[in-house]
Amino acid sequence: MPASTHDKRDAFRRLHQEGCFVLPNPWDVGSAKILQHFGFKALASTSAGMAWAMGRIDGAVSLDEVLLHLTSLAHATDLPLNADFENAFADAPD
Repeated sequence: MPASTHDKRDAFRRLHQEGCFVLPNPWDVGSAKILQHFGFKALASTSAGMAWAMGRIDGAVSLDEVLLHLTSLAHATDLPLNADFENAFADAPD
C-alpha cells in the first residue's frame, strides 16, 4: 500500500528532527523513482529541472503544469516531497 500524505508528512518531520539530510531534486517521475531506489529519504522538486525537461526556461511553465508535475512526483514514490514552487505565481505580496 502506498504511503499516505500523513505518513509522508510525519516522515519529513522526523528527518528534520534527526538533523541534516540530503534532499535531491528529481526532474521527472523516472528520476524520482531512481533516487528512492538509491536510498534517499525525501525529495525536493526542481522548477528549473522541470522546465528544462520540457524544453523551456525556468519560470516558463503554467500553474496547472507545475501542479500536475508536483502531483506526479508526489505519487511516484513513498518519499516525502518538498515543492520548489517559485514565487507561488504571485508577483505581488497581496
